[in-house]
Amino acid sequence: MDKLNILIVEDGRSQREMLKDFLAGEGHRVMEAEDGNTAIRQVQGGHFDLLLLDFKMPGMNGIEVLEKIKNINPKISVIMMTAYGTIETAVDAMKLGAVDYITKPIDLGQLLALVSRISERQTLIRENEILRQKVWKKGLAQEQIIYKDPGMEAIINMVGRVASSRATVLIMGESGTGKELFANLVHATSPRSGQSMIVVNCGALPETLLESELFGHEKGAFTGATARRAGRFEEADGGTLFLDEIGELSPPVQVKLLRFLQEREFQRLGGNKTIQADVRIISATNQNLEEKVKEGTFREDLYYRLNVVSMIIPPLRDRRGDISVLTEYFIKRFSAENDKDIKGLSNEAMDILMKYDYPGNVRELENIIERAVVITRDQVISIKDLPFEKIPPHHFADYKEGGALRDEIESLERKRIEQALDETGNNQTRAAELLGITERTLRYKLKKYDFK
Repeated sequence: MDKLNILIVEDGRSQREMLKDFLAGEGHRVMEAEDGNTAIRQVQGGHFDLLLLDFKMPGMNGIEVLEKIKNINPKISVIMMTAYGTIETAVDAMKLGAVDYITKPIDLGQLLALVSRISERQTLIRENEILRQKVWKKGLAQEQIIYKDPGMEAIINMVGRVASSRATVLIMGESGTGKELFANLVHATSPRSGQSMIVVNCGALPETLLESELFGHEKGAFTGATARRAGRFEEADGGTLFLDEIGELSPPVQVKLLRFLQEREFQRLGGNKTIQADVRIISATNQNLEEKVKEGTFREDLYYRLNVVSMIIPPLRDRRGDISVLTEYFIKRFSAENDKDIKGLSNEAMDILMKYDYPGNVRELENIIERAVVITRDQVISIKDLPFEKIPPHHFADYKEGGALRDEIESLERKRIEQALDETGNNQTRAAELLGITERTLRYKLKKYDFK
C-alpha cells in the first residue's frame, strides 16, 4: 500500500491530533487545518492525495469546502466526517465528489480500511495512467477499451504489470466481452510491440488443418500439401501468438503446444527438423478449462502452462455502469462513420439499454447501437430504433414471474457475497470492492440476508 499525503480538516484540536497521530503511525504524511479557509490555502500551495473533512466547522461547512477543493484539484480524494450524518448530507457530498463518509465517534478500523482502499485505488489509477502514456508514446492505433467499472480498471492495471514479461496470459470471459482487445493491449505495451501479433481462432479449423496452421507442414505431409508452408509460430517469431478459443484444441495439438511451451521448439507437420522460435503465447477462452481438465478433454499440464497469468473479463450485465459510456462511444463512432448527427438517446431508450442483460455482451451492444444509428430518422435514438420487441422479457433485469426469478437472483447474490467474504477473510471493505458495490450497500445486503 502506498503512503498518502493527508490533510485533516477539523476544528476540534483533540480530534485532529488523535487522527494525525493514528495516521502518521501508519506511515502516512499528515498535515492539519482547523477551518475551511486554511484547508483551501494549503491545497492551493501543496500536494495532497486525501482530505479528511469535517462537515460542521466555523465559517464554511464541509460541503462548501468540498466544492471549492474539487474546483482546485478534482483528483483529491475526500472522506467526509460528521457527527450530524444524514442521508441528505451523504448524497450531497457524493454528488460533489466525496469518495465516502464516516460518522463520529470515528471507528479507527473503519477509517484505516477506507484509507487503504483509497491508496490501492490511487495506485491503480497511477499505473493505468503510465500504461496510457506508454500506448500514446508508441502511437499505437488500436481500438479503445471503454470502461468506468472498478473491476475493469483492475484488469487494465494487470495488463500494465504483465506486458513487459514473457509470461503466458490466459484471458477468460464470455463471447463478446472483448478478450482480443485485451490481448492486443498486452502485446501493444510489451517490448514485442514492434513485431507482429498473429491471431489464430482454434475453433474455426478442423484438427489437421489447425496443426498445419500453427506449426506449418512439409511437402506431401497430407493430401493437398504440394509445397512446404511455414506456420503461425514461425510467422510470430519475436512477437506474440494469440490463440483464441484455446479450449477447442484437440489432444494431439495440445501435446505439440505443450512441448513448445516447455522447450520453445516444434516440428512442422510431416517433418523431423526441430525449429526454435521466440514467441509469447496469449490465449483466450469462453469455456471453463478447469472443468475440461476434470473431464479429461484438456491437459492439466498444458492448462497450468497457459495460465501463468489469468484475466477474467466480466460480462456486461455484471458491469452495468459501463453501458452508458460504451453507448456514448458507439453513438459517436457510428455517427461519424455514417455521416449522421446523432445527439444521444431518449431517457426511455437509455433505461431499456441499462436493463437488458446482453447475452452477446459488448459486441451485442455495439451491434444494437450501430443498427439504431443507421435506421433512426431523428437526432435522438428512441425505443422504436432498438431491436427489443421480439426479445423474451426474462432478458431484462426487472423481469419477475411469480417471484421465481427474484428468488433465484437473491440466492445467487447471497452466494456471491459469501464467496467474497471468504476470499477476503471477512474484510467487508475488500469484499465490497470485489463485488463492485459500495461498503454501505454491502452492509445493507448483509442485514437483508441475515448474515451473522
